[in-house]
Amino acid sequence: MFRFFAPSYHVHSVSELTPPRLAAMGLEALLVDADSTLKHYSSEECLPEAAAWLADLRAGGIGLCLISNGRRRRIERFAASIGLPFVAKAFKPLPYSCRNAVRKMGFSAARTAIVGDQVFADVLAGRLAGLATTILVDPVHPEEEHWFTRLKRRPERWLVRRMTAAGLIRELPEGEGDEGMRG
Repeated sequence: MFRFFAPSYHVHSVSELTPPRLAAMGLEALLVDADSTLKHYSSEECLPEAAAWLADLRAGGIGLCLISNGRRRRIERFAASIGLPFVAKAFKPLPYSCRNAVRKMGFSAARTAIVGDQVFADVLAGRLAGLATTILVDPVHPEEEHWFTRLKRRPERWLVRRMTAAGLIRELPEGEGDEGMRG
């Protein structure tokens, strides 16, 4: 049962996902969540380290699309500020928006990962959409989130601990030029 909820990888920060590491995983594109992944939930600005990470990915030729359950107007403003195409009101964990984003962007599901901070939204959406890789990132300031998101955090943490102990979550591979860098 745990296997279906298990992300392929679990990282502390998106900055651990360098272009060489993504290449070592066979990835060419990412669907990236916004709230608590690239920015504080209550903020409209991308975290500086997340903005630098996105610039590194662009320079490394990684395809990017923002995917969020947030309202269109709010996500559209955020996406414009970081120069990314987006899908808002994605209704994750339903898989349809992930599939549509992959198709619209011309990505290959086999070479695309979803990156987000929630098992029951992002990881599950990626699994249901048939993406080859799902990457769970620790949330950025989860104490700022809506009560219903905070309510899911405790069972998600428990589940991640169990899946990690069972060996269901892999360690990131080291990419060329990433030697000695461990997340």
